[in-house]
Amino acid sequence: MYDEKFILDEVNKIRSEIGHDEVNIYIEEIHFNEDTDELWIITEDRPDKSAIIGKGGWVVGKLKEKLGLESIHVESYGDFLNKEYKLKLSKRTVGNLDLDLVGLDNLKKVIDDKLDNIYSFNYENYLNSHEFEESEKTEAVVALSGGVDSSFSLILAKRLGFNPIAVTVDPGTIILPNQYKINIKNLTESLNVHHEYLTADYNEIINESLSGKLHPCGRCSKNTGEIAKQYAKDNEIPIIIFGDMLATGTQCINKQDDSLYRLNLPASLSTGKQEIKSLIRKYDLREFKGFGCPLLYEVHKKYPHMKKYSIQRILRETRSQALEPGEALDLIWSFYKTKN
Repeated sequence: MYDEKFILDEVNKIRSEIGHDEVNIYIEEIHFNEDTDELWIITEDRPDKSAIIGKGGWVVGKLKEKLGLESIHVESYGDFLNKEYKLKLSKRTVGNLDLDLVGLDNLKKVIDDKLDNIYSFNYENYLNSHEFEESEKTEAVVALSGGVDSSFSLILAKRLGFNPIAVTVDPGTIILPNQYKINIKNLTESLNVHHEYLTADYNEIINESLSGKLHPCGRCSKNTGEIAKQYAKDNEIPIIIFGDMLATGTQCINKQDDSLYRLNLPASLSTGKQEIKSLIRKYDLREFKGFGCPLLYEVHKKYPHMKKYSIQRILRETRSQALEPGEALDLIWSFYKTKN
């Protein structure tokens, strides 16, 4: 429906209308997905990508409105080469595992298929057109927080046949608000996945955070991971799945001890935020703006210098291309909508 000349003409018309200079833009490929009403524009390099997006996203935003599309994704060819390289590392890493598991075999196939169709790969379309065998036994525990990344991991683990159990470590509403519990209930019921809450005492972390002694995210993440991993070991389940977008490639799955592997599922597929949001869209989950939990909000408010550690976490995902710079900027800016 859309060719290179049409897109370039429309982009330069919009740039002229909003006072931007006309530019020579080089497009590598264009893909339109009729099922999701999404347009993918693959540019030759990042400056071409920036020209199509425009300052503050004005150009691509107006292009989306003008064409009446659900969404437009602009990526550079170089970014896809980087993603392709990470996927090849994941393929080698997962392929070298000596584990006879249905879900893991299916994950290998998805990595292969995404490599074959990297420019226009869409999880929902792909999963709807492929049927995967489901394991008779539970092969994975999914650590589920109710946020978008862990929800994506549970959906994918279920659809790939891991026959997962979902567990949520509940440190109280100051870390896990009730809105997230609503997401957890709706998602596990929709997928028909068994779910358990694991009680935990986070008083020390909360008190030390609110007294300014530490930034809560590192300790909280470590504690949550250890509790979820212990559940998997106690129940002799071989894999614990997290929604981490890092580490990609060779570190996407690693052995925790003799009986347990940790799999960062989005990282294993070099998945970005937009891909995650595209898959979870139909499950009608609540999305929450900003970064972190109510505890982090209070820490930022009381101790503004702590924001720099949160920013470091965001920049780490941005460097790996799991987050787009614009997405990262929105998250960082959300810190400064709090007082102080």
